[in-house]
Amino acid sequence: MFAGFIRKRHRCRTAALLLSLWLAAGLAPAQSQADLDQRVAAIREVNRYVPHEALRMLIKLEPQGRAAAPATKAEFLNQLSQATLSVGGKAPALALAEELIALGKQHKDNAILAKGMLARAYVLFAMNELRASHLAAWEAEKLANTTGDMALRITASITSGHSHEEEGNFPEALIKLQSAATLARQYAHPIETVMALNALAVLYTSMKEFDKGFEALEEALPVAALTNSPGRMATLKKTESALAIETNQPKRALAALLAGLELERKIGANRMIAVSLVNLADSYLKEHDWARTVSYANQAIEAARPLNEESIEATARVNLGQAYLGMNRLADGKRSFEAGLAVFEKSGNKPKLQVVMMEYGEALERAGDMAGAVKAYHRERTISDELFEVRRQKAVLELQGKYEADKKERQIELLRRENEVKSVEIDNRRLQQRVWWLLAVVFALASAIVGILYRKVRQANAQLKVKNLELKQQSSRDPLTSLYNRRHFHEFMRANLPVEKRGAAQAEEIVGALFLLDVDHFKHVNDTYGHAAGDAVLTMISENLRLILRETDMIVRWGGEEFLAFLPAIPRNGVDEIARRLLAGISAQTIEYQGQRISVNVSIGFAPFPLSPGEHPLPWERAVNLVDMALYMAKGHGRNRAYGVRGFAKFGETSMERIEQDLERAWREGFVDMSVVLGEWPQAVAAPAAAANA
Repeated sequence: MFAGFIRKRHRCRTAALLLSLWLAAGLAPAQSQADLDQRVAAIREVNRYVPHEALRMLIKLEPQGRAAAPATKAEFLNQLSQATLSVGGKAPALALAEELIALGKQHKDNAILAKGMLARAYVLFAMNELRASHLAAWEAEKLANTTGDMALRITASITSGHSHEEEGNFPEALIKLQSAATLARQYAHPIETVMALNALAVLYTSMKEFDKGFEALEEALPVAALTNSPGRMATLKKTESALAIETNQPKRALAALLAGLELERKIGANRMIAVSLVNLADSYLKEHDWARTVSYANQAIEAARPLNEESIEATARVNLGQAYLGMNRLADGKRSFEAGLAVFEKSGNKPKLQVVMMEYGEALERAGDMAGAVKAYHRERTISDELFEVRRQKAVLELQGKYEADKKERQIELLRRENEVKSVEIDNRRLQQRVWWLLAVVFALASAIVGILYRKVRQANAQLKVKNLELKQQSSRDPLTSLYNRRHFHEFMRANLPVEKRGAAQAEEIVGALFLLDVDHFKHVNDTYGHAAGDAVLTMISENLRLILRETDMIVRWGGEEFLAFLPAIPRNGVDEIARRLLAGISAQTIEYQGQRISVNVSIGFAPFPLSPGEHPLPWERAVNLVDMALYMAKGHGRNRAYGVRGFAKFGETSMERIEQDLERAWREGFVDMSVVLGEWPQAVAAPAAAANA
């Protein structure tokens, strides 16, 4: 096998030599079809690591590329789309992908069509349209497998595997990436083999199977040496660093980062350099090596600034601030830390801090650190709950203030009336003394006044009773949506403990169910349209929940953009269908706000209730906590989906505490039975993690 690699090593070096000659010649026009093919192929590695330079080359080559034979033109358009996307041009990159698809249909060429579908998948992924991207990737794989183009088949299989991984389907992702690795070994081309093995190592890292990840990496490293590509070796070093961090090998992780940085600098991969510098600063920060942290953080700031990479620069400034604080340079530390946070929080108040925590969670999610993302989301949730509680208390205090004011007014009115009565009684005594014959008239007048006052008092008491009822309702209802609040749900669950039931014929099991919903990308609505639009979205969702669910179901504003639904009695086999109806019902609705149409999706965690891992059912608080963990699995695996806990298996081999520490791992190890319900996406939406311009 490696003999095959050595035979092809000469081709890689030849391509690099052609590229260097082309650059030295000032991008002279190609003299033949073969010359053009070699030049487009040589740009491929440049495109992967230095896309700005590749785009410049491709633009100069565009007249020849568009006039070339269909296969050459297709590869040119493919590289142009990827380079355009890498420098931020999503719309023109998508247009080039569609042009490539049209070219494949025109010539009825499945290889060209598969390249076009892959290019479309990469752009849709960058646009965060995950479902549409995944569908495009899977269609590309089907088309590629009908061709004899081994490199294309490997790339399509890798992209398909990434798509399944993003769907949370690790077993199918593993099948695809192992198939890609097998094809690459048969093909015996170093670059394709490195691509497949690196993708496999990354997947094993996500699956927590670190030994297998290191095995794939060890196989890839000697093959990468044959590619004569510093970029490919740098990519493997990045994967090695991630594996070392996960297995608590900080020294190995640091060595891999330093080696990768040196390789990235050789090829001028500026964005990779900036990221590596930030990672190095973070690594040294964890080791409390303040001097090196300061050095690498400053280098990262300088590297990120010309790239307009504000998030990289902000992270570097936060690292720099923490290092200064560790060195007891308090003023410098605060100044640098605040400069970094300024990218995320403009006003410096708690609501903005909530947005920062959400963006931090999403950044961790995009980087693939799902555990860190979940922690960040919980931190954001804590802030959200605090803000929600403050708003609720403010509403209750306002209502209490109004009640107290009304009560004082009523008391003043009663005192005035009472004084009037006393005055009348005094006058009556005087009149009685003076004029006995007016006694009957005065008595009648006093009786009439007392009757009127009595009716007034009854009316006042009735109004007081109504106000008391309003106050009680307000204390159990959310002011914005009029749904029940968390306090009411707690009181209800303490007083009512649902149990499993069976129908008269014992044919279907009747259970309760818990559904916890969280609005996807809710901060985007607030940032784009304002908080009034966000309130309108929450009101729309609450109204739809009332329509989707039954009158007997309890719907709760759980906090911020979260809703909880408790269904006291449904068939056990209908729980997944309720989740599907919730996903579809909410995503199908839109609201008109200031001339804009706004629609949102939700992520859901759910479970039947009660849940019984052993002989005794879980307390409702722990059941809600499991549902909350399932919700964040849905968030971490792509959003617009529902993850449900069906039950438990092999419980004698584990414990509830271990399951609650890492629900996803417990599921993967077979201790928890879960179901996954995917939401519907708009027709033009979806996404895979690009197999990367390979």
